[in-house]
This record gives sequence, C-alpha cells and structure tokens, in this order.
Amino acid sequence: MPPQPVRRRDAERTRAELLEVATQVFADSGYTGARVDHIAERTATTKRMIYYYFGSKEKLYLAVLEKAYRGIRDAEHEVQVSDLPPAVALRRIAERTYDHHLDHSDFIRLVSIENIHRGEHITRLESLRGINSDAVGLLDTILARGRAEGTVRDGVTALDVHLVISAYCFFQVANRYTFGFLFDRDLLDPALRDHHRALIGDVVVAWLSTGGATPSA
Repeated sequence: MPPQPVRRRDAERTRAELLEVATQVFADSGYTGARVDHIAERTATTKRMIYYYFGSKEKLYLAVLEKAYRGIRDAEHEVQVSDLPPAVALRRIAERTYDHHLDHSDFIRLVSIENIHRGEHITRLESLRGINSDAVGLLDTILARGRAEGTVRDGVTALDVHLVISAYCFFQVANRYTFGFLFDRDLLDPALRDHHRALIGDVVVAWLSTGGATPSA
C-alpha cells in the first residue's frame, strides 16, 4: 500500500485541478449550461470521479463559487497594511482588489451569473458571510485608525468603502465589451492598467481624506 501522505497529495491535486477547470466551464456556460461530462473530458477523468470528490454538479458549483470568493478575500489579506498610514493602506487595498479582479475574470463572470439567478446558490454558502465580514472588518480598522489620527473623515462606513472599490473593479471586467464599443476604450488594455489602478486609489483616498490629499503608495 502506498504511503498515506502520497495518496492525500494526489487527491488534493486532483480536486484542485477539477476546481480549476470547473471554474472555467461554469464561468463560460453558467450553472445550467455547464456539463459535468465536459469538465471530465477536460481533466482526463470521469464523471463518476467528479461525483466522488464533490457529490453532485450543484456541490461542485458551490465549491467553485466558494473558492472564487475566498480568492479575493485572501488577496486582500495578503496586503500588509497594519504599519502603513491609513490613506496608503486604503490605496493598497483598492489597487490590490483592482489587480485581482483583472487577473481573475472568471470570478467576475461567476458573480454575474449568480446575480442573474438572484443569488440562488450563494445563499447556501453561509461560510462566505464570515470571510466577507473579515474584509469589511479590515477596512473598519483602517478607517478607525485614520479618524483617530484626524486624517480620515467621518460619515463613511467600511461597507461604503468596500462597495465603491468593488463596484469600480467589477465594472472594469464585467462591462469591458459594452463600454469598449460605446467609448472606444478597452478597459483591459495593458497600456491603461496602471492608469486605471491609480484612478481607484486616487478616488478612495481623496474621498476619505480630511485634506483631500491622494498620497501614493
């Protein structure tokens, strides 16, 4: 019998590969249009094996959705902001969120699909409430620190900040084609990336600063 750690690593690798491919398939085709057979073909495995790891198509989709949300929250927490001035910390989080959204367009499409279906599946992932509360909690800590220093204005909640950042970053990917056609600008043009990243940082800092300054990172 092979050593147990080797088998566990193989299982984890297989599960990770299935999640990666399933993310692409669900993002492209939606929950209804995605076929488990197609996911099996692209991973050189079987439909039976997918059900062994996840139980059903719905549970696979829920795992994909949860992983996608955990990805953006993990990215936010990777930013070391505890020792930074509040304005710089807020800019760093805004810019990190921007980069993550552009680098993970599948996440944007999954969220769009879930909203089309009125959150039918995400409401079954109670665990996501906790990790998203942590993201707002991080912003709340920064805002409180800034107000104590007199550098961040009152009257704005952490959820307000999260909403503004998320809306801007989400728009860049979700509306790329319609915006591009109407205004002849590709929001994902690599030549514009630095400009668009700095823009959300400027907006957040200027909005929240008592002095209207926009310090760079």
